[in-house]
Amino acid sequence: MKRFRVVNRTRSTVLGEAIERADTSRTRNEGLLKKSGLAKGEGLWIVPTSAIHMFFMKFAIDVVYLNRQKQVVKTVSRLRPWRMSMSWRGHSVLELPAGTIEETGTQAGDWIEVTQLA
Repeated sequence: MKRFRVVNRTRSTVLGEAIERADTSRTRNEGLLKKSGLAKGEGLWIVPTSAIHMFFMKFAIDVVYLNRQKQVVKTVSRLRPWRMSMSWRGHSVLELPAGTIEETGTQAGDWIEVTQLA
């Protein structure tokens, strides 16, 4: 799976150094289900989607919805298992370790830069 570095350009903070991209039907459906947690710097970028569910998940995550221009349109902190979330304006979603939104100060209106790692 491709890996990316994700930076909040507005706040000059790093959201993740090892973000995987889920952009096929299989990878989007699988998501983080096989993981028991996320280490700092890890995460998943789901493209495209405007909604996620936490059914059968084992841990809480932070969720950042991005529009097509990679501007943050919504954040959800510490989304727990067995919950759902959506954003009508979202085009993709970053799933990050719980606490990342608070640590980086990420909020709606921020601009995100995504760079593929070699």
